[in-house]
Amino acid sequence: MALENENLMGAQLPLLQLPKLVHDVYRFHAVSKPAASRCNLDCTYCFYLHKASLLEQTHQVKMSDEMLERYIQQYIEAQTGDEVIFTWQGGEPTLMGLAFFEKVLVLQKRYKKPKQTILNDLQTNGILLNEAWCKFLKKNQFLVGISIDGPKHLHDQHRLSRSGKSSFDKVMAAVRLLKQFQIEFNALCVVNQDNGAFPLEVYRFLRDDVQPRVIQFIPCVEPRAFTHTAPIKWNKETLIHIGNLALSPKQQDAYVTEWSVGAGLWGIFLTTIWDEWFQNDFGKVFVDQFENVISQMFGYGAQKCVSAEFCGKAVAIEHNGDVYSCDHFAYPEYKLGNIVNTHMGDLVFSSKQQAFGSAKTTDLPSDCRQCFFLSLCFGECPKNRFTKTTKGEPGLNYLCPGLKKFYSKVVNHHALLQQRLKP
Repeated sequence: MALENENLMGAQLPLLQLPKLVHDVYRFHAVSKPAASRCNLDCTYCFYLHKASLLEQTHQVKMSDEMLERYIQQYIEAQTGDEVIFTWQGGEPTLMGLAFFEKVLVLQKRYKKPKQTILNDLQTNGILLNEAWCKFLKKNQFLVGISIDGPKHLHDQHRLSRSGKSSFDKVMAAVRLLKQFQIEFNALCVVNQDNGAFPLEVYRFLRDDVQPRVIQFIPCVEPRAFTHTAPIKWNKETLIHIGNLALSPKQQDAYVTEWSVGAGLWGIFLTTIWDEWFQNDFGKVFVDQFENVISQMFGYGAQKCVSAEFCGKAVAIEHNGDVYSCDHFAYPEYKLGNIVNTHMGDLVFSSKQQAFGSAKTTDLPSDCRQCFFLSLCFGECPKNRFTKTTKGEPGLNYLCPGLKKFYSKVVNHHALLQQRLKP
């Protein structure tokens, strides 16, 4: 495919300040937003659509060719590991078109270090996937993440087109294409107040009909003020004690959005599916939450940032080169800088970002520090820590009651897990 700008693909961009490498292996991960918050769906619960106004993005905004090259160059330069993973997300990244991703591959090849492997993954709603896209994805070994929330009556509760029409049939058509072209793909299911009430129906549909490589369940949790108030920047005086009815999404004046999954419901959802999985699908179906907690229980560490002791090595980069502390912290308060002015490696390993990452543990309330499940949870994601403990300490995770229910179930299976994991 011909490149639109031959001059761009010529000489390398001038180097900015290189990161100060202080570790034998210097790694981090970035979620890139080339199409910014633009999307061809209008999902009720989307945590990113409002960024168009919050971050002052115009309707037609997208990553320029120059910014793309600068990003790829710096992202590769700043890492000394033998593998670099590019994650393309949105909004909806396929809105950038195939020509954009052809440029991506050319640039990655140019800046790749000797003996370094470059991998790509694409998180998509699947609406635009067709044979041309699938040929490209297969040829270039992209891992695809497809967003799907269960069978049609549950998926279409919140994942509708901009005209309010169903997206389910188009998503399933994309799934069939991915299978036809033998493209590895994961299924990302956002668990909300509606589909969360049908754990086995959701799980069995994903397992039997979608058949992804990995099933990912993401709890949908947002305070009502999420469109304008950044996480952890809440007024601590107004936070609600855990167990307060105002934390129930079903309440008229709930603190969280009506589509957020209830804390108790999240626990029931996970434990119900765990029982089905443990009895019938252990070793055959990969559910990321389950594999993650087993890894932690047996001393292999967290595979997910939300349950790790520290965070901060998974940043988000916007179309214009702005870097934020995390995909869920793309608010002005968490902007680290711009790669035009400062090398990406210096931004990611800056003192500001290191403080952000360590705060995941240092800011835990005493209830968490004394919790039996601390080593499996570490307070979960800081974005969900908007409740108070029974003692009135702020910073307790909204999902805490559900997480405890799930971890209790898993720990009770420790001996059986040990037997099954024997070589």
